[in-house]
Amino acid sequence: MTTPRIETVCVGAGRGDGRSGAPLNVPPVFASSFRGGGAFEYSRNDGTPTWDALEQVVGQLEGGTATAYASGMGAAAAIVDLLPAGSRVVVPADSYTAVRDLVTVRGHEVDLRDITDTEATLAAVDGAALLWLESPTNPLMDVADLPALCAGARAAGVPVAVDNTFATPLLQRPLALGADVVMHSGSKYIGGHADLLIGLTVTADEELAARLRTNRVLAGATPGGMEAFLAVRGLRTMPLRVRQAQESAGVLAERLDRHPAVTRVRYPGLPADPGHQRAAAQMSGFGAMLSFEVAGGAAAADAVCAALRVVNAATSLGGVESTVERRAKLTGQEHVPPSLLRLSVGCEHVEDLWADLDAALGS
Repeated sequence: MTTPRIETVCVGAGRGDGRSGAPLNVPPVFASSFRGGGAFEYSRNDGTPTWDALEQVVGQLEGGTATAYASGMGAAAAIVDLLPAGSRVVVPADSYTAVRDLVTVRGHEVDLRDITDTEATLAAVDGAALLWLESPTNPLMDVADLPALCAGARAAGVPVAVDNTFATPLLQRPLALGADVVMHSGSKYIGGHADLLIGLTVTADEELAARLRTNRVLAGATPGGMEAFLAVRGLRTMPLRVRQAQESAGVLAERLDRHPAVTRVRYPGLPADPGHQRAAAQMSGFGAMLSFEVAGGAAAADAVCAALRVVNAATSLGGVESTVERRAKLTGQEHVPPSLLRLSVGCEHVEDLWADLDAALGS
């Protein structure tokens, strides 16, 4: 039998042992303790069948061993907590602020870099303990040259972690591009319905996987049984959701790019986007996240959010529902243009989304 394609993995992996009479889906297991003598004894240490199901699917999708956590930040903390005290971590200047804060709170130095400048980023990696990457970045949609950065960091003896939340393993597989570990906020595209918190790490290095799992045990950042079950249920349809949302994002990006009230669209699927060639080379699609800037500054952007009816003015991303947020209003986003709106395109009909955006922009 040929290797199953990624859509088949999403549907078929993590189904349990397949014995006659077993449920088709691994059910949520609500247990902290199990009868002795089996694979599970205490869930914080050994996991549960529900966690295993999720980890099996995501591990196969990314090409490594997955570990689930209570949230995306739990996954990020498991990685950061592997570093020696007082380390320097190279982080994209445009990136999720909570990760930058985490590195600082853990007593490490954050070295912010423009990761679109491969040469300068690699120069900064020398002597660092970790290169942390996002691609595309949140919210400016910058695209890193992942193969070059991973190869350069490896040559310098510096591990690379990639937050693959925006791209998902459907569109980008960082381990295959040379990364040491991948992390996901599974609350986004993996869960896909804005109803859970969960995080994951994936690595092809079994020793590193064991250390990450130990960090979960010691920190207690364990996922809930229902959350793990919902994440598996969500990722069964992830290929369908991402395909629909990505198709709509491409249409909306092109139309927004021509709209008189929009001064700039940031989406690597646009041929004129600075990250287009890189994204085309290392991704199998351009994703469903885009950002655009509104003429008239922050007040005009806030007015657009208030006027939308189909698109939800809300934080987070990756759900079946479209969401929009003015990111510069948040602490730690001082580098973001004041009128920039981050749009997570969902699964609504594209013409309904466009009519809503067009009306809110005041055409």
